[in-house]
Amino acid sequence: MDTNRNGNAVIGVLLLLAGGWFLAQRFFPELGSLIQFDVEWPMLLVGVGALVLLLSVLFRSPGLAVPAAILAGLGGIFYYQNQSGDWGSWSYMWTLIPGFIGVGTLIKNLLEGRFFAGLREGLTAVAFSAALFVFFSGILGGTDWLSTLWPLILIAVGISILVRNFQEKRADRKPDIIEQ
Repeated sequence: MDTNRNGNAVIGVLLLLAGGWFLAQRFFPELGSLIQFDVEWPMLLVGVGALVLLLSVLFRSPGLAVPAAILAGLGGIFYYQNQSGDWGSWSYMWTLIPGFIGVGTLIKNLLEGRFFAGLREGLTAVAFSAALFVFFSGILGGTDWLSTLWPLILIAVGISILVRNFQEKRADRKPDIIEQ
């Protein structure tokens, strides 16, 4: 079985189990009292993310590591917001999602045996996400120390663009050929 089919099988099994549980609870409401979920709803997202990651490893379907990281990360954000009541933080917390994708990509590549590719791809996305987080958090009312740092992000991006532009010009310039 290829990894795509394995991923589909994992998703199918998860949907069957969840649907079966909820259907059974509709006909037998006392089932809900057998298993008490003493966790807050965001932790269910973290748990589902962890379960998807575990199934990704067990079914040898590394591609599921990315959605697993996204689910767990969103659960973490919602847990923070649920505990603090700071729902307005979503205005800049969404910038962490590319970082979750980066973590999932890193795990995916590690499971595929591509360590250095995973580091490059995953850490690039995490760094991009961190920069977005600092920028938007600084502008939209995150912590005070972040609000003083966001101009540094603009400066760093400007320098990066200029350096790349200069490097491309040097690469495009061809040496003069002297004909004799």
